Amino acid sequence: MPMPNPKVSFITVNFNQLEVTIEMIQSIYDTTTIPFEIIVVDNDSKVDPKPRLKMDFPEVIFVQTGGNLGFAKANNAGIDVSSGEFLFFVNNDTELTQGLAENMVTFLAENPKVGALTPLICYFPEGKRGQEDIIQYAGTTALSTLTARNETIGAKQIDKGQFKQPTETAYAHGAAMMVPRQVVEKVGQWPDAFFLYYEELDWCAQIKRAGYQIYVLPTAKIYHKESLTIGPESPLKVFYLNRNRVLFMRRNYSFGQLIPYYLFLWFFTYPKNMITYLLRGKMKLLKAFNRGIWWNIFPNSVGDPYLPK
Repeated sequence: MPMPNPKVSFITVNFNQLEVTIEMIQSIYDTTTIPFEIIVVDNDSKVDPKPRLKMDFPEVIFVQTGGNLGFAKANNAGIDVSSGEFLFFVNNDTELTQGLAENMVTFLAENPKVGALTPLICYFPEGKRGQEDIIQYAGTTALSTLTARNETIGAKQIDKGQFKQPTETAYAHGAAMMVPRQVVEKVGQWPDAFFLYYEELDWCAQIKRAGYQIYVLPTAKIYHKESLTIGPESPLKVFYLNRNRVLFMRRNYSFGQLIPYYLFLWFFTYPKNMITYLLRGKMKLLKAFNRGIWWNIFPNSVGDPYLPK
């Protein structure tokens, strides 16, 4: 039975993107009618955002990590000070639509077997919202145990209402995912072995092993300003994507399942990417990719060379 008057804790991580974070916060106030709190976790931005945030939004709960802890640890710092029955982890480079939180809370309250829920995610439009919105995420397939890749359902399609029904999916999207507090209490917080990327996949895998389902709710929509913080292609992104892809496989599959993956990795993926970056003259990306792979064998030697300072 749905709980009366539930409260949502919006948890977002800021890192040197104060203006974008303010736009996201304003969209929460503009679109949400149920009780909520907003928690901004700052990963030690160069300019302290607290004075501006408190001036514009005095009710916002502000957490200063004291260092760049990465996405998972920062979200966990937000969980520690939250009080809502539903935790909505939302990127600071998103903007909500009317009734988004209410629709998600209602669905989760009515479906207690669902442990994580993501709305339909569309790329932030250049023109008027709703006119040929381009979909970023309408769900995802499971990772292939051979390639460690999966497909995003609906990616780059025009939103014509083709996704209407709540649908079980393999993984929620880290840009916008709501999790009931009772699920966090049972499963645990975000896995902090990942600094950036793949942490939501790993967490979803844990949630599913605990007996819950992962769903996407297309009737709820959010807009995402993709890659605003890091950029479309950078050594940091290449390093963590490849490091954490291998790490995810190691954490979630048996040795027997990993054998074909390792063969594919070393005899196809590794040489193909090294040659591609070399031919493109992308030496910084080549080095980042190489380090990301070898980190999984010699973590202490490789370290985290692209950790933002």
